[in-house]
Amino acid sequence: MLSTLLFESKGVIGIDIGTSSVKILEIQESKKNFYLKNFGIAKVPRETVVNGMVINADPVIEAIREIILRRNIKTKNVVLSISGHPVIVKKISLPVMSDEQLEESIPFEVQQYIPFALEEVNLDFQILGPSEDKRDQMSVMLVAAKKVMINEYLNLISTAGLNTVVVDIDVFALENMFEFNYPTELDKNVALIDIGASVININVLQGGISAFTRDVFIGGHQITEDIQRQMNVTYDQAESLKLGKEAEGVSQETVKSLVQKSSLSIIGEIQRSLDFFSSQTSHEVNKIYLGGGVMKTPQLIDLIQERTGIPAEGVDPLKSIRYDKGDFDADYIKEMSPFMAVGVGLALRRAGDK
Repeated sequence: MLSTLLFESKGVIGIDIGTSSVKILEIQESKKNFYLKNFGIAKVPRETVVNGMVINADPVIEAIREIILRRNIKTKNVVLSISGHPVIVKKISLPVMSDEQLEESIPFEVQQYIPFALEEVNLDFQILGPSEDKRDQMSVMLVAAKKVMINEYLNLISTAGLNTVVVDIDVFALENMFEFNYPTELDKNVALIDIGASVININVLQGGISAFTRDVFIGGHQITEDIQRQMNVTYDQAESLKLGKEAEGVSQETVKSLVQKSSLSIIGEIQRSLDFFSSQTSHEVNKIYLGGGVMKTPQLIDLIQERTGIPAEGVDPLKSIRYDKGDFDADYIKEMSPFMAVGVGLALRRAGDK
């Protein structure tokens, strides 16, 4: 996993700031088990967060405070993640060297891969291992994020009365969640795909190592807007129809047809991403694991599986995490779990520290 560690911490909460909502999770280790201690979700207005950038911090701060108060969360230390145009994640090949040597040379080695001035970004890297086709080369996962974006998130969390201890990347939070919950699947080539309201996070793991990542700026909002326009209903009504809920005078077959048609552009972006991975590595994806709020849309998983020709299923972020049924209703957890994939990965980042 790649991250920017700001200072040491033990207990943390994971905060996933998305386009349509803020999610906060807290996971606690007890003996040999991990437990969901806290989970809360609050909506934010549209255009609050656009392509990973916080356009209006006030609704996000308000949502964080509301969840903290409602769930009576005492932990102040936060792990959060970012994505979007100001974040570059790229797998590159460099001459074999040690971590210490790479630390010193990384600013000079990566200038050709980053479309920003080096003084404008924070850099991080992880050596993945020897290059598959060049003995004297090694594969390195490079991350560059614009400082102005990171500082906006840090200020937002600080204003909410909390302390940021780790800044991670959405696709690597997904990876962390998957490694914890699906250890027996790490020998396969799997695509982790989180489909949010306006961003799709894609991370393809090859033998348990991130081999390809991409953020696609399209998502569930497009399906909702298409239903709204075609059915002449409000946005909220279209959102409800998208989730399979019935409405008087509305044909479910018509809605189903609209969802299928509108989903094609989303699926097309996923297909192109997986095809690119295969063309670059000569490896095929064995399975797709899907998360995100759009997973609550009926038929989408079947459509993705049908169009890509790859087995697909919804990921279970709480597969290896228990919860007290006195604290959380089982039906509620089932309903909310599609929204938890990134947040679980964040909350696990330091959950096991002693």
